[in-house]
Amino acid sequence: MRYSKLIIPVLLGAIMAVACTKDEPTGIKTRDDNNVNPSQSSGEIPDYADDYRSIASWDQHVKWNLANVHDPSIAYYNGYYYMYGTDASYGNEHMKASTGRHFPGKRSKDLVNWNYISGPFNDAPAWVKTKLNEIRASMGLAAIQNPNYGYWAPVIRVVNGKLRMYYCIVIDNTISGNNSWGERAFIGMCETSDPMNGWEDKGYVLCSSSDKGKDGWGRPNGGWDAYFYYNAIDPTYIEAPDGRHWLIYGSWHSGFARVEINPATGMPVNAVGDPWADSPEGLAANGFGTRVGARNTSRWQGSEAPEIIYKDGYYYLFMAYDGLDVPYNTRVVRSDKIEGPYYDITGRNFTNARGDCYPIVTHPYKFKEGYGWVGISHCCIFQQDGTGDWFYCSQGRLPETAGGNAPNAVMMGHVRRIVWCPASADDLNELWPIALPERYAGLSKTAVSKDEIAGTWEHIDLKYQYGIMDTSADLILNPSGNMSGALTGTWSFDESKQYLTLKTSDKTVVVVVAREADWEASPRTSTIVYAGTEKNLSSTWWGKKVK
Repeated sequence: MRYSKLIIPVLLGAIMAVACTKDEPTGIKTRDDNNVNPSQSSGEIPDYADDYRSIASWDQHVKWNLANVHDPSIAYYNGYYYMYGTDASYGNEHMKASTGRHFPGKRSKDLVNWNYISGPFNDAPAWVKTKLNEIRASMGLAAIQNPNYGYWAPVIRVVNGKLRMYYCIVIDNTISGNNSWGERAFIGMCETSDPMNGWEDKGYVLCSSSDKGKDGWGRPNGGWDAYFYYNAIDPTYIEAPDGRHWLIYGSWHSGFARVEINPATGMPVNAVGDPWADSPEGLAANGFGTRVGARNTSRWQGSEAPEIIYKDGYYYLFMAYDGLDVPYNTRVVRSDKIEGPYYDITGRNFTNARGDCYPIVTHPYKFKEGYGWVGISHCCIFQQDGTGDWFYCSQGRLPETAGGNAPNAVMMGHVRRIVWCPASADDLNELWPIALPERYAGLSKTAVSKDEIAGTWEHIDLKYQYGIMDTSADLILNPSGNMSGALTGTWSFDESKQYLTLKTSDKTVVVVVAREADWEASPRTSTIVYAGTEKNLSSTWWGKKVK
Protein backbone atom coordinates (compact mmCIF):
# COMPACT_ATOMS: atom_id res chain seq x y z
CA MET A 1 0.00 0.00 0.00
CA ARG A 2 1.56 3.23 -1.15
CA TYR A 3 0.82 5.40 1.85
CA SER A 4 0.31 3.19 4.88
CA LYS A 5 3.66 1.53 4.22
CA LEU A 6 5.38 4.75 5.17
CA ILE A 7 4.95 3.69 8.79
CA ILE A 8 7.23 0.68 8.31
CA PRO A 9 10.50 1.24 10.18
CA VAL A 10 12.61 1.20 7.03
CA LEU A 11 15.54 3.46 6.30
CA LEU A 12 14.92 5.35 3.06
CA GLY A 13 18.14 6.67 1.51
CA ALA A 14 19.22 8.77 -1.41
CA ILE A 15 21.01 5.99 -3.25
CA MET A 16 21.98 5.94 -6.89
CA ALA A 17 24.26 3.17 -8.16
CA VAL A 18 23.38 -0.41 -9.06
CA ALA A 19 25.18 -3.33 -7.43
CA CYS A 20 24.95 -7.10 -7.74
CA THR A 21 25.92 -8.83 -4.54
CA LYS A 22 27.41 -12.02 -3.24
CA ASP A 23 26.35 -13.84 -0.11
CA GLU A 24 27.75 -11.95 2.80
CA PRO A 25 30.48 -13.53 4.94
CA THR A 26 29.40 -12.83 8.48
CA GLY A 27 32.08 -14.57 10.47
CA ILE A 28 29.32 -16.17 12.53
CA LYS A 29 28.71 -19.91 12.37
CA THR A 30 25.26 -20.67 10.96
CA ARG A 31 23.12 -23.78 11.17
CA ASP A 32 23.98 -26.26 8.44
CA ASP A 33 20.94 -26.39 6.17
CA ASN A 34 22.47 -28.68 3.59
CA ASN A 35 21.38 -31.92 5.25
CA VAL A 36 17.64 -31.27 5.40
CA ASN A 37 15.32 -33.03 2.99
CA PRO A 38 13.48 -30.32 0.99
CA SER A 39 10.03 -31.83 1.60
CA GLN A 40 10.52 -33.06 5.16
CA SER A 41 11.11 -31.38 8.49
CA SER A 42 12.77 -32.83 11.55
CA GLY A 43 9.33 -32.98 13.18
CA GLU A 44 10.50 -30.70 15.95
CA ILE A 45 8.41 -27.59 16.59
CA PRO A 46 10.64 -24.49 16.53
CA ASP A 47 11.37 -23.07 19.96
CA TYR A 48 12.28 -19.54 18.88
CA ALA A 49 10.35 -16.72 20.52
CA ASP A 50 7.76 -14.89 18.44
CA ASP A 51 8.81 -11.69 20.20
CA TYR A 52 12.35 -11.54 18.85
CA ARG A 53 13.35 -8.13 20.18
CA SER A 54 16.08 -9.66 22.36
CA ILE A 55 17.91 -10.97 19.26
CA ALA A 56 17.01 -8.17 16.85
CA SER A 57 20.52 -6.74 16.49
CA TRP A 58 22.47 -7.40 13.31
CA ASP A 59 25.21 -9.31 15.14
CA GLN A 60 22.56 -11.96 15.93
CA HIS A 61 20.90 -12.15 12.54
CA VAL A 62 21.86 -15.81 12.12
CA LYS A 63 19.31 -16.51 14.88
CA TRP A 64 16.45 -14.64 13.26
CA ASN A 65 14.86 -17.59 11.44
CA LEU A 66 11.50 -16.07 10.34
CA ALA A 67 11.99 -12.83 12.26
CA ASN A 68 11.85 -9.65 10.16
CA VAL A 69 9.65 -10.79 7.29
CA HIS A 70 7.49 -8.31 5.38
CA ASP A 71 5.60 -8.81 2.10
CA PRO A 72 7.32 -12.13 1.37
CA SER A 73 7.53 -13.96 -1.93
CA ILE A 74 8.74 -17.58 -2.08
CA ALA A 75 9.94 -19.83 -4.88
CA TYR A 76 11.53 -23.28 -4.83
CA TYR A 77 14.82 -23.29 -6.73
CA ASN A 78 17.67 -25.83 -6.86
CA GLY A 79 16.78 -27.54 -3.59
CA TYR A 80 15.87 -24.49 -1.52
CA TYR A 81 12.86 -22.33 -0.84
CA TYR A 82 14.01 -18.77 -1.41
CA MET A 83 12.14 -15.89 0.20
CA TYR A 84 12.59 -12.18 -0.50
CA GLY A 85 10.56 -9.24 0.73
CA THR A 86 10.18 -5.57 1.47
CA ASP A 87 13.04 -3.79 3.21
CA ALA A 88 12.03 -4.03 6.84
CA SER A 89 13.65 -5.13 10.06
CA TYR A 90 13.26 -4.23 13.71
CA GLY A 91 15.44 -1.15 14.20
CA ASN A 92 16.52 -1.27 10.53
CA GLU A 93 19.24 -3.69 11.56
CA HIS A 94 19.41 -5.24 8.09
CA MET A 95 20.87 -1.95 6.86
CA LYS A 96 24.05 -2.79 8.77
CA ALA A 97 24.79 -5.54 6.27
CA SER A 98 27.80 -4.78 4.10
CA THR A 99 26.16 -6.16 0.96
CA GLY A 100 22.68 -7.03 -0.24
CA ARG A 101 20.79 -4.68 2.04
CA HIS A 102 17.78 -4.25 -0.20
CA PHE A 103 15.04 -6.86 -0.64
CA PRO A 104 16.70 -9.04 2.04
CA GLY A 105 16.03 -12.74 1.87
CA LYS A 106 15.97 -16.08 3.61
CA ARG A 107 16.25 -19.65 2.41
CA SER A 108 15.13 -23.00 3.74
CA LYS A 109 15.05 -26.66 2.87
CA ASP A 110 12.02 -27.54 4.99
CA LEU A 111 9.82 -24.37 5.30
CA VAL A 112 10.45 -24.45 9.06
CA ASN A 113 14.10 -23.47 9.55
CA TRP A 114 15.25 -20.41 7.63
CA ASN A 115 18.63 -18.70 7.20
CA TYR A 116 19.12 -15.03 6.38
CA ILE A 117 20.62 -14.32 2.94
CA SER A 118 21.57 -11.14 1.12
CA GLY A 119 19.22 -9.34 -1.19
CA PRO A 120 20.08 -8.53 -4.82
CA PHE A 121 20.99 -4.87 -4.32
CA ASN A 122 23.22 -2.80 -2.12
CA ASP A 123 22.10 0.43 -3.80
CA ALA A 124 19.22 1.49 -6.01
CA PRO A 125 19.76 0.72 -9.71
CA ALA A 126 20.91 3.83 -11.55
CA TRP A 127 18.13 3.50 -14.10
CA VAL A 128 15.49 4.45 -11.50
CA LYS A 129 16.72 8.02 -11.09
CA THR A 130 17.35 8.35 -14.81
CA LYS A 131 13.87 7.14 -15.75
CA LEU A 132 12.24 9.23 -13.04
CA ASN A 133 13.79 12.43 -14.33
CA GLU A 134 13.11 11.56 -17.97
CA ILE A 135 9.43 11.34 -17.04
CA ARG A 136 9.58 14.55 -15.02
CA ALA A 137 11.23 16.39 -17.91
CA SER A 138 8.43 15.24 -20.22
CA MET A 139 5.96 16.62 -17.65
CA GLY A 140 7.78 19.97 -17.54
CA LEU A 141 9.06 19.36 -14.00
CA ALA A 142 12.51 19.89 -12.61
CA ALA A 143 14.74 16.90 -11.94
CA ILE A 144 14.95 15.42 -8.44
CA GLN A 145 18.65 15.29 -7.68
CA ASN A 146 18.48 13.15 -4.55
CA PRO A 147 15.42 10.90 -4.64
CA ASN A 148 14.30 9.14 -1.49
CA TYR A 149 13.99 5.45 -2.28
CA GLY A 150 11.78 2.81 -0.71
CA TYR A 151 12.22 -0.88 -1.53
CA TRP A 152 8.96 -2.80 -1.54
CA ALA A 153 7.23 -6.05 -2.26
CA PRO A 154 9.13 -8.14 -4.83
CA VAL A 155 7.77 -11.27 -6.44
CA ILE A 156 10.04 -14.19 -7.35
CA ARG A 157 9.40 -17.00 -9.80
CA VAL A 158 11.44 -19.63 -11.61
CA VAL A 159 11.39 -18.73 -15.32
CA ASN A 160 13.55 -20.33 -18.01
CA GLY A 161 15.64 -22.11 -15.43
CA LYS A 162 16.52 -18.92 -13.55
CA LEU A 163 15.18 -17.22 -10.45
CA ARG A 164 13.50 -14.03 -11.59
CA MET A 165 12.53 -11.13 -9.37
CA TYR A 166 10.21 -8.23 -10.15
CA TYR A 167 10.96 -5.59 -7.54
CA CYS A 168 9.41 -2.26 -6.58
CA ILE A 169 11.23 0.99 -5.87
CA VAL A 170 9.09 3.85 -4.63
CA ILE A 171 10.20 7.47 -4.87
CA ASP A 172 9.24 9.04 -1.58
CA ASN A 173 9.23 12.66 -2.79
CA THR A 174 6.29 14.81 -3.80
CA ILE A 175 5.69 15.51 -7.46
CA SER A 176 5.82 19.24 -6.87
CA GLY A 177 5.66 20.58 -3.34
CA ASN A 178 3.23 20.13 -0.49
CA ASN A 179 0.05 20.54 -2.52
CA SER A 180 0.71 17.63 -4.85
CA TRP A 181 0.64 13.88 -4.75
CA GLY A 182 3.70 11.80 -3.97
CA GLU A 183 5.96 10.68 -6.76
CA ARG A 184 5.60 7.43 -8.59
CA ALA A 185 6.77 3.85 -8.02
CA PHE A 186 8.77 1.74 -10.44
CA ILE A 187 8.84 -1.98 -11.13
CA GLY A 188 12.14 -3.42 -12.31
CA MET A 189 13.39 -6.94 -12.96
CA CYS A 190 16.52 -8.92 -12.15
CA GLU A 191 17.53 -12.57 -12.60
CA THR A 192 20.05 -15.08 -11.33
CA SER A 193 21.07 -18.70 -11.75
CA ASP A 194 22.87 -18.57 -8.38
CA PRO A 195 21.00 -16.49 -5.78
CA MET A 196 23.90 -16.71 -3.32
CA ASN A 197 26.37 -15.16 -5.75
CA GLY A 198 24.77 -12.22 -7.47
CA TRP A 199 21.90 -11.01 -9.63
CA GLU A 200 21.82 -9.42 -13.07
CA ASP A 201 19.60 -6.37 -13.22
CA LYS A 202 17.47 -6.07 -16.35
CA GLY A 203 16.07 -2.63 -15.60
CA TYR A 204 12.77 -0.83 -16.09
CA VAL A 205 9.52 -2.73 -16.61
CA LEU A 206 6.84 -0.11 -15.88
CA CYS A 207 5.87 2.60 -13.40
CA SER A 208 2.84 4.20 -11.77
CA SER A 209 0.52 5.69 -14.35
CA SER A 210 -2.30 8.23 -14.42
CA ASP A 211 -5.53 8.66 -16.34
CA LYS A 212 -5.47 12.39 -15.52
CA GLY A 213 -2.94 13.38 -18.14
CA LYS A 214 0.61 14.50 -17.49
CA ASP A 215 -0.32 17.61 -15.50
CA GLY A 216 -3.23 16.43 -13.31
CA TRP A 217 -1.06 15.74 -10.25
CA GLY A 218 -2.24 18.58 -8.02
CA ARG A 219 -4.30 18.11 -4.85
CA PRO A 220 -6.77 21.00 -4.76
CA ASN A 221 -7.73 21.70 -1.15
CA GLY A 222 -5.79 18.58 -0.09
CA GLY A 223 -8.29 16.28 -1.78
CA TRP A 224 -7.96 12.50 -1.90
CA ASP A 225 -8.83 11.91 -5.55
CA ALA A 226 -5.58 10.10 -6.34
CA TYR A 227 -3.49 11.12 -9.33
CA PHE A 228 -2.25 7.64 -10.17
CA TYR A 229 -4.72 5.15 -11.57
CA TYR A 230 -2.36 2.18 -11.31
CA ASN A 231 0.20 2.19 -8.52
CA ALA A 232 3.26 0.24 -9.69
CA ILE A 233 3.88 -1.88 -6.62
CA ASP A 234 2.99 -5.37 -5.38
CA PRO A 235 3.48 -7.40 -8.57
CA THR A 236 2.52 -11.05 -8.90
CA TYR A 237 3.49 -13.30 -11.80
CA ILE A 238 1.99 -16.38 -13.41
CA GLU A 239 2.57 -18.65 -16.36
CA ALA A 240 -0.86 -19.62 -17.67
CA PRO A 241 -1.64 -23.16 -18.90
CA ASP A 242 -1.51 -21.87 -22.49
CA GLY A 243 2.12 -20.81 -22.01
CA ARG A 244 1.50 -17.07 -21.83
CA HIS A 245 3.08 -15.13 -18.96
CA TRP A 246 1.39 -12.37 -17.01
CA LEU A 247 2.26 -9.72 -14.46
CA ILE A 248 -0.57 -8.41 -12.27
CA TYR A 249 0.18 -5.40 -10.10
CA GLY A 250 -1.32 -2.48 -8.23
CA SER A 251 -2.50 -1.20 -4.90
CA TRP A 252 -5.13 1.05 -3.40
CA HIS A 253 -5.69 3.57 -6.14
CA SER A 254 -7.99 1.97 -8.72
CA GLY A 255 -7.41 -1.76 -8.55
CA PHE A 256 -5.12 -4.29 -10.19
CA ALA A 257 -3.80 -4.29 -13.77
CA ARG A 258 -2.81 -7.22 -15.98
CA VAL A 259 0.16 -6.99 -18.38
CA GLU A 260 1.37 -9.76 -20.69
CA ILE A 261 5.09 -10.52 -20.35
CA ASN A 262 7.56 -11.89 -22.89
CA PRO A 263 8.94 -14.89 -20.99
CA ALA A 264 12.32 -14.69 -22.72
CA THR A 265 13.03 -11.04 -21.88
CA GLY A 266 10.82 -10.61 -18.81
CA MET A 267 9.51 -7.37 -20.29
CA PRO A 268 5.98 -6.41 -21.40
CA VAL A 269 4.93 -7.82 -24.76
CA ASN A 270 3.48 -4.44 -25.72
CA ALA A 271 5.77 -1.42 -25.67
CA VAL A 272 5.38 0.77 -22.57
CA GLY A 273 4.87 4.44 -23.43
CA ASP A 274 4.08 7.60 -21.50
CA PRO A 275 2.77 6.88 -17.99
CA TRP A 276 -0.24 9.10 -18.46
CA ALA A 277 -3.36 9.23 -20.60
CA ASP A 278 -6.86 10.70 -20.48
CA SER A 279 -8.56 7.40 -19.63
CA PRO A 280 -7.88 3.86 -18.40
CA GLU A 281 -8.24 2.75 -22.02
CA GLY A 282 -5.47 5.15 -22.93
CA LEU A 283 -3.25 3.62 -20.25
CA ALA A 284 -3.92 0.17 -21.71
CA ALA A 285 -2.88 1.46 -25.14
CA ASN A 286 0.31 2.81 -23.56
CA GLY A 287 1.21 -0.65 -22.23
CA PHE A 288 0.21 -0.31 -18.57
CA GLY A 289 -2.36 -3.07 -18.65
CA THR A 290 -6.06 -3.71 -18.29
CA ARG A 291 -7.82 -3.75 -14.95
CA VAL A 292 -8.78 -7.21 -13.71
CA GLY A 293 -10.67 -6.02 -10.67
CA ALA A 294 -11.13 -3.66 -7.75
CA ARG A 295 -12.70 -3.72 -4.30
CA ASN A 296 -15.02 -0.82 -5.11
CA THR A 297 -15.44 2.08 -7.50
CA SER A 298 -13.42 4.52 -5.41
CA ARG A 299 -9.92 5.71 -6.34
CA TRP A 300 -8.91 4.78 -2.81
CA GLN A 301 -9.46 1.04 -2.64
CA GLY A 302 -8.17 -0.24 0.67
CA SER A 303 -6.95 -3.32 -1.21
CA GLU A 304 -3.50 -4.28 -2.44
CA ALA A 305 -0.94 -7.05 -2.89
CA PRO A 306 -2.48 -9.30 -5.56
CA GLU A 307 -1.13 -12.85 -5.64
CA ILE A 308 -2.32 -15.25 -8.31
CA ILE A 309 -2.14 -19.02 -8.74
CA TYR A 310 -3.79 -21.55 -11.05
CA LYS A 311 -5.42 -24.75 -9.80
CA ASP A 312 -7.91 -27.18 -11.32
CA GLY A 313 -9.30 -24.85 -13.96
CA TYR A 314 -9.38 -21.64 -11.90
CA TYR A 315 -7.15 -18.65 -11.39
CA TYR A 316 -7.25 -17.77 -7.70
CA LEU A 317 -6.48 -14.11 -7.00
CA PHE A 318 -5.59 -13.37 -3.37
CA MET A 319 -5.44 -9.81 -2.07
CA ALA A 320 -4.89 -7.79 1.10
CA TYR A 321 -7.55 -5.57 2.63
CA ASP A 322 -7.18 -2.44 4.75
CA GLY A 323 -4.28 -0.81 6.59
CA LEU A 324 -1.20 -2.93 7.11
CA ASP A 325 -1.02 -2.64 10.89
CA VAL A 326 -3.94 -4.04 12.91
CA PRO A 327 -6.77 -4.62 10.38
CA TYR A 328 -4.80 -6.22 7.53
CA ASN A 329 -6.64 -9.33 6.28
CA THR A 330 -6.65 -11.57 3.21
CA ARG A 331 -9.42 -12.35 0.69
CA VAL A 332 -9.58 -14.47 -2.46
CA VAL A 333 -11.61 -14.46 -5.69
CA ARG A 334 -11.38 -16.69 -8.74
CA SER A 335 -11.98 -16.90 -12.48
CA ASP A 336 -11.72 -19.51 -15.21
CA LYS A 337 -9.93 -16.91 -17.40
CA ILE A 338 -6.85 -14.84 -16.60
CA GLU A 339 -8.67 -11.66 -17.66
CA GLY A 340 -11.70 -12.41 -15.53
CA PRO A 341 -14.37 -11.83 -14.57
CA TYR A 342 -13.31 -12.79 -11.02
CA TYR A 343 -16.02 -13.77 -8.55
CA ASP A 344 -16.03 -14.36 -4.83
CA ILE A 345 -17.62 -17.33 -3.05
CA THR A 346 -21.03 -15.57 -3.02
CA GLY A 347 -20.97 -14.69 -6.72
CA ARG A 348 -19.99 -11.05 -6.16
CA ASN A 349 -18.15 -9.67 -9.21
CA PHE A 350 -14.70 -8.37 -8.22
CA THR A 351 -13.87 -7.40 -11.79
CA ASN A 352 -16.81 -4.99 -11.76
CA ALA A 353 -15.86 -3.62 -8.30
CA ARG A 354 -19.00 -4.87 -6.54
CA GLY A 355 -17.78 -4.55 -2.93
CA ASP A 356 -16.11 -6.63 -0.24
CA CYS A 357 -15.29 -10.17 -1.33
CA TYR A 358 -15.28 -13.43 0.60
CA PRO A 359 -13.99 -15.82 1.81
CA ILE A 360 -11.66 -14.49 4.49
CA VAL A 361 -8.36 -16.35 4.20
CA THR A 362 -6.70 -14.76 7.25
CA HIS A 363 -7.72 -12.07 9.75
CA PRO A 364 -6.38 -10.68 13.05
CA TYR A 365 -6.98 -13.29 15.73
CA LYS A 366 -6.17 -14.45 19.25
CA PHE A 367 -6.42 -17.81 20.97
CA LYS A 368 -6.61 -17.73 24.77
CA GLU A 369 -2.88 -18.06 25.26
CA GLY A 370 -0.34 -15.73 23.68
CA TYR A 371 -0.64 -12.23 22.30
CA GLY A 372 -2.37 -13.24 19.09
CA TRP A 373 -1.54 -11.68 15.73
CA VAL A 374 -2.57 -8.67 13.67
CA GLY A 375 -1.46 -7.42 10.27
CA ILE A 376 -1.59 -10.90 8.73
CA SER A 377 -1.69 -10.30 5.00
CA HIS A 378 0.18 -9.40 1.82
CA CYS A 379 0.68 -13.07 1.16
CA CYS A 380 2.51 -15.30 -1.23
CA ILE A 381 1.01 -18.64 -2.25
CA PHE A 382 3.23 -21.51 -3.35
CA GLN A 383 3.42 -25.30 -3.54
CA GLN A 384 5.65 -27.56 -1.49
CA ASP A 385 8.18 -29.50 -3.51
CA GLY A 386 7.48 -33.20 -3.57
CA THR A 387 3.95 -32.99 -2.19
CA GLY A 388 2.09 -30.41 -4.25
CA ASP A 389 0.50 -29.05 -1.05
CA TRP A 390 -0.34 -25.35 -1.17
CA PHE A 391 1.06 -22.92 1.38
CA TYR A 392 0.35 -19.36 2.47
CA CYS A 393 3.07 -17.04 3.77
CA SER A 394 2.82 -13.50 5.13
CA GLN A 395 4.08 -11.41 7.98
CA GLY A 396 2.30 -11.34 11.31
CA ARG A 397 2.58 -8.41 13.70
CA LEU A 398 2.34 -8.43 17.45
CA PRO A 399 -0.56 -6.39 18.87
CA GLU A 400 -0.45 -3.55 21.39
CA THR A 401 -0.69 -5.98 24.29
CA ALA A 402 2.88 -7.08 23.52
CA GLY A 403 3.96 -3.74 24.97
CA GLY A 404 6.72 -1.27 24.26
CA ASN A 405 7.53 -0.63 20.64
CA ALA A 406 6.47 -4.07 19.39
CA PRO A 407 3.23 -3.13 17.59
CA ASN A 408 3.80 -2.67 13.87
CA ALA A 409 7.55 -3.18 14.30
CA VAL A 410 7.90 -6.86 15.25
CA MET A 411 7.16 -8.75 12.03
CA MET A 412 7.37 -12.54 12.21
CA GLY A 413 7.07 -14.60 9.05
CA HIS A 414 4.05 -16.92 9.09
CA VAL A 415 4.09 -20.02 6.91
CA ARG A 416 0.73 -21.84 6.93
CA ARG A 417 -0.71 -24.74 5.04
CA ILE A 418 -3.77 -24.10 2.91
CA VAL A 419 -6.79 -26.41 3.07
CA TRP A 420 -9.35 -26.51 0.27
CA CYS A 421 -12.77 -26.11 1.86
CA PRO A 422 -16.27 -26.83 0.55
CA ALA A 423 -18.35 -23.76 -0.20
CA SER A 424 -21.38 -25.48 1.31
CA ALA A 425 -22.54 -28.77 2.73
CA ASP A 426 -24.69 -29.18 -0.38
CA ASP A 427 -21.74 -28.95 -2.77
CA LEU A 428 -18.62 -30.59 -1.41
CA ASN A 429 -16.86 -30.26 -4.75
CA GLU A 430 -16.75 -26.47 -4.90
CA LEU A 431 -13.54 -25.83 -2.99
CA TRP A 432 -11.99 -22.59 -1.77
CA PRO A 433 -8.58 -21.98 -0.17
CA ILE A 434 -8.36 -21.10 3.53
CA ALA A 435 -5.16 -20.85 5.59
CA LEU A 436 -4.91 -22.96 8.72
CA PRO A 437 -5.11 -21.14 12.07
CA GLU A 438 -1.73 -22.42 13.24
CA ARG A 439 1.62 -22.06 11.51
CA TYR A 440 3.45 -24.87 9.77
CA ALA A 441 5.92 -26.93 11.79
CA GLY A 442 6.48 -29.91 9.49
CA LEU A 443 4.66 -32.38 11.73
CA SER A 444 3.13 -35.68 10.68
CA LYS A 445 0.30 -35.49 8.15
CA THR A 446 -1.26 -38.71 9.41
CA ALA A 447 -5.02 -38.59 8.96
CA VAL A 448 -7.09 -37.63 12.00
CA SER A 449 -9.43 -40.34 13.30
CA LYS A 450 -12.97 -39.79 14.53
CA ASP A 451 -11.93 -40.84 18.03
CA GLU A 452 -9.64 -37.80 18.22
CA ILE A 453 -12.33 -35.23 17.47
CA ALA A 454 -14.31 -35.24 20.71
CA GLY A 455 -13.00 -32.86 23.36
CA THR A 456 -12.52 -29.18 24.07
CA TRP A 457 -11.58 -26.87 21.25
CA GLU A 458 -10.99 -23.15 20.95
CA HIS A 459 -13.25 -21.85 18.20
CA ILE A 460 -12.75 -18.52 16.42
CA ASP A 461 -15.43 -16.94 14.28
CA LEU A 462 -13.05 -15.19 11.91
CA LYS A 463 -15.28 -12.35 10.83
CA TYR A 464 -14.55 -8.96 9.36
CA GLN A 465 -14.48 -6.24 12.00
CA TYR A 466 -12.21 -3.39 10.99
CA GLY A 467 -9.20 -3.23 13.30
CA ILE A 468 -10.56 -5.79 15.81
CA MET A 469 -8.93 -9.12 16.64
CA ASP A 470 -11.28 -12.06 16.57
CA THR A 471 -10.90 -14.04 19.80
CA SER A 472 -11.56 -17.66 20.69
CA ALA A 473 -14.26 -19.27 22.82
CA ASP A 474 -14.47 -22.83 24.08
CA LEU A 475 -16.30 -25.32 21.90
CA ILE A 476 -17.14 -28.70 23.41
CA LEU A 477 -17.53 -31.55 20.93
CA ASN A 478 -19.09 -34.36 22.93
CA PRO A 479 -18.57 -38.05 22.05
CA SER A 480 -22.34 -38.28 21.58
CA GLY A 481 -22.16 -35.99 18.53
CA ASN A 482 -23.59 -32.93 20.29
CA MET A 483 -21.69 -29.67 20.68
CA SER A 484 -21.97 -26.79 23.13
CA GLY A 485 -20.23 -23.57 24.06
CA ALA A 486 -19.26 -21.35 21.13
CA LEU A 487 -21.65 -23.36 18.93
CA THR A 488 -24.76 -25.32 19.88
CA GLY A 489 -25.92 -28.24 17.77
CA THR A 490 -24.37 -31.41 16.39
CA TRP A 491 -21.17 -32.51 14.75
CA SER A 492 -20.10 -35.35 12.47
CA PHE A 493 -16.81 -36.37 10.93
CA ASP A 494 -15.89 -37.90 7.57
CA GLU A 495 -12.54 -39.61 8.05
CA SER A 496 -12.05 -40.27 4.34
CA LYS A 497 -12.21 -36.57 3.48
CA GLN A 498 -11.11 -35.18 6.88
CA TYR A 499 -14.29 -33.08 6.88
CA LEU A 500 -15.80 -32.01 10.20
CA THR A 501 -19.41 -30.86 9.82
CA LEU A 502 -20.62 -28.38 12.45
CA LYS A 503 -24.39 -27.96 12.37
CA THR A 504 -26.30 -25.34 14.35
CA SER A 505 -29.95 -24.40 14.19
CA ASP A 506 -29.40 -21.98 11.33
CA LYS A 507 -26.23 -23.00 9.54
CA THR A 508 -24.12 -25.98 8.53
CA VAL A 509 -20.42 -25.44 7.97
CA VAL A 510 -17.96 -28.06 6.73
CA VAL A 511 -14.42 -27.44 8.01
CA VAL A 512 -11.25 -29.31 7.11
CA VAL A 513 -9.27 -30.95 9.91
CA ALA A 514 -5.48 -31.23 9.94
CA ARG A 515 -2.59 -31.83 12.30
CA GLU A 516 -0.49 -28.84 13.18
CA ALA A 517 1.52 -27.33 16.03
CA ASP A 518 0.01 -25.45 18.96
CA TRP A 519 2.29 -22.41 18.89
CA GLU A 520 0.60 -20.81 21.91
CA ALA A 521 1.14 -23.80 24.24
CA SER A 522 4.09 -23.84 26.60
CA PRO A 523 5.96 -25.88 25.64
CA ARG A 524 4.73 -25.99 22.07
CA THR A 525 3.12 -29.27 21.12
CA SER A 526 1.20 -30.97 18.33
CA THR A 527 -2.57 -30.64 18.11
CA ILE A 528 -5.48 -30.79 15.67
CA VAL A 529 -6.87 -27.72 13.95
CA TYR A 530 -9.67 -26.90 11.54
CA ALA A 531 -10.49 -24.23 8.99
CA GLY A 532 -13.52 -23.72 6.78
CA THR A 533 -16.21 -21.40 5.53
CA GLU A 534 -19.66 -21.39 3.92
CA LYS A 535 -20.75 -19.27 1.01
CA ASN A 536 -23.40 -17.42 3.04
CA LEU A 537 -21.39 -17.19 6.26
CA SER A 538 -19.40 -13.97 5.58
CA SER A 539 -16.71 -15.33 7.89
CA THR A 540 -14.32 -18.22 8.32
CA TRP A 541 -14.27 -20.70 11.18
CA TRP A 542 -10.95 -21.58 12.77
CA GLY A 543 -10.44 -24.05 15.59
CA LYS A 544 -7.74 -25.70 17.69
CA LYS A 545 -8.16 -28.68 20.00
CA VAL A 546 -6.86 -27.99 23.49
CA LYS A 547 -8.16 -30.99 25.48
